[in-house]
Amino acid sequence: MFSPARRKLLIHASVLGAAAATRLAFAAQSDAQPTTLRIGYQKSSTLITVLKAQGKLEAAIAPLGIKVSWSEFASGLPLTEALNAEAVDFSADVADTVPIFAQAAHARFVYVAQEAPSPGAQTIIVKRDGALHTLGDLRGKDIAVTKAAGSHYLLLAALARAGIPADGVRIHYLTPADGRAAFEHGSVDAWVTWDPYVASVDQQPDVRILANGEGLAAYQRYYLASTRFAEAQPGVIAVIYDQLRKAGEWVRNAPHDAARLLAPIWGLDAATIERANARRSYQVREVTPSNFGEQQTIADAFLNAHLLPSAVDTARADRWDFAQKRAVPIGT
Repeated sequence: MFSPARRKLLIHASVLGAAAATRLAFAAQSDAQPTTLRIGYQKSSTLITVLKAQGKLEAAIAPLGIKVSWSEFASGLPLTEALNAEAVDFSADVADTVPIFAQAAHARFVYVAQEAPSPGAQTIIVKRDGALHTLGDLRGKDIAVTKAAGSHYLLLAALARAGIPADGVRIHYLTPADGRAAFEHGSVDAWVTWDPYVASVDQQPDVRILANGEGLAAYQRYYLASTRFAEAQPGVIAVIYDQLRKAGEWVRNAPHDAARLLAPIWGLDAATIERANARRSYQVREVTPSNFGEQQTIADAFLNAHLLPSAVDTARADRWDFAQKRAVPIGT
């Protein structure tokens, strides 16, 4: 039998040992690499939707011991907010405008890939029998647009081209679904949006396209990752990029099959989807300084419209360097 003093000493040692073991367990847990890839996407995230439907991404990263979970968002801004909060690890394609707002919020993210320009995939939609025939006719009108979306920059660029200040129109920030409803009910004079929302209405007899992004906004969509996840799982980032590139090639080379795959998912007929897809490049490429220049133009436009809290130097954002397997400043 142990003496009371000896017994007390042993109990104390046991408690200390358990506490040390707990600290080690928590340390190991915090240092452990993530085992789930949490992807956020939008309805317009065509390539990620294709990969999800075909199960190809899960199959490609399964050998790395990674599972996939999916979360759908109404637009790009809440998606990047979730990325900033580390509620998702990877963001499917968002419009070129969206990462600028994330950078302004000091989010820790890295540009992983870019889709080559698709200026025809976002438009300013008006009523066919309405009074809007030129960009100058937008002055003083009510316009629906999704805040921080690529279409938002298209609107700012169109207003600037017409010599109309940003406050020279009444802008209503609405989700695509609410924007469509407001336009169809006559609550707004114009609706600025992107595909596949454009394709869902552009064949209606009472609808007319006032302008698209040609000569105004290149519309390059970006794929982003949280810096933490990318640094912990560079192999996963490489697999995602490879799968996106292959999915883009498939959509371009098999437009009928791609449209039939997406039709029940998007709730649109295949012909509408094929028309929308024809306006997107789906050419996935690495982000390089040479194809990144418009980002600064976009940032300056939003700053001048008093929609950013301060100036954003887009060259200070990070891009993923696949050769070095790490994030590097875009300006270098």
